[in-house]
This record gives sequence, C-alpha cells and structure tokens, in this order.
Amino acid sequence: MKLISWNVNGIRACVKKGFLDFFNRIDADFFCIQESKLQEGQIDLKLDGYYQYWNYADKKGYSGTAIFTKEKPIDVFMGIQMEEHDKEGRVITLEYDDFYVMTVYTPNSKRGLARLDYRMQWENDFRTYLKKLDAVKPVIICGDLNVAHQEIDLKNPKSNRKNAGFTDEERSKLTELLDAGFIDTFRYFYPDKKHMYTWWSYFSNARANNSGWRIDYFHVSERFKERLINAHIHSEVLGSDHCPVELEIN
Repeated sequence: MKLISWNVNGIRACVKKGFLDFFNRIDADFFCIQESKLQEGQIDLKLDGYYQYWNYADKKGYSGTAIFTKEKPIDVFMGIQMEEHDKEGRVITLEYDDFYVMTVYTPNSKRGLARLDYRMQWENDFRTYLKKLDAVKPVIICGDLNVAHQEIDLKNPKSNRKNAGFTDEERSKLTELLDAGFIDTFRYFYPDKKHMYTWWSYFSNARANNSGWRIDYFHVSERFKERLINAHIHSEVLGSDHCPVELEIN
C-alpha cells in the first residue's frame, strides 16, 4: 500500500505546475493534500478510480485539506470534533476496518509567534483527538505539521531557534505526540540522514541551495511498526514550495 502526502500550496496553482503528472505517475492508494486554498465547486479534479473527500476552510482561499483514495472508507470525519478548531478545514480522517488514515494541516504560529498560544491549544486538543482514535484502532497521520522536530530537520537550526516552526514549544509538542505512542516513519528508517527537507522558502534560492526544513511527515501508531516497508521524500517534484512525502505499508 502506497500513501502520499503533499502540501500543494493551492491546488489550482499546483495543477498548472504538473500536479496531475505526478499524481498519475505515483499511482498511490491514498493521496493526501494540505493547503488546498479553495471552496467547494472551484475545481473539477478528474481522478479516475478515486473517491474524493474535501474539507474547506470558512475563509476563502485559505488552508483546506483533501484525501483521494482508491478504497471507499467505512466512515469520514471532518475536523477534530471541536468547533473552535474546525473552521479552517485542517483535518480529514477516513476509517477502515483495521486502521484510520488522517491528513492534517497544523496551524502556523506566524511571524512574531502571533499565533503561538492558539497553536499550543490546537496541539493539545489534536493529540487528545488522536489518542481517542488510537484507542480504537491504529492511525496513519500525514501532513504539514509546521514544525521541524530536531536540528537535523532543518538547514540552519541555530538562527531559527526562536522562529515559527522551530521554537522549543512547538518541538516539545511534537515530542509529546510521538511519546503518546506514534512513530516518525522517515526517522524510523533513516535516523541519521541529513539534508532531507520537504519545504523551502521562495526567497534566496533556498530550494536550489537545499536550504530547507523537514516539516511534512507520516506518523503511525507504534503497533503498526511491523507493517512499515519504507519512507521517501520526493524532493525532485516541483509545483509547490513543499514536496511530496511517501509511505509504503504492507
């Protein structure tokens, strides 16, 4: 089973930059996107053989997630069942017989950490939601978590220590999530691999210089460990300021 996650930074723009070429070539069982940046009816995406599930933000042109899957789920849940968090289209969960698949777009703490307090509340409530699901059956979580976990996960850790996406507070929340019984699948396979990033700023030739951050992840419940085959970062794929990440599962 092959799963892909990609922050497309606007699906309409990404489609014009080769999204469908990659989508068709990779032939994933699950294809999850974040930051779709549209409302219902603003795109007619023809994906033969796939069921499509979209979660739209109330605010136009903002946030939003989707999952495209070859297998129809038992049930579909939008958001984390908390009204204060569920207006931005950030989470979709699909339920299957023996696992859940979730796409998530974690709120950015913003310049000057203007939204850090909200981000901390989101992290706590999201983790609580996740643990409730995990108590029922294993969970596969993917998406843009808007945090580089360790110094190995970004090019310039020292100069970014107090910037959004690499604050001690954000990093500790990801540690808490993993400690709650989840695995960072890329680091499971490649614990010491350096210079592996999933997002690059549009400024200062960051992508050409590979001056990036690893902020897009696949996490799975620990008891799913025996089913893991491999994890990949498709840094060669353009079309967004993020690249797709992949997980192979038996």
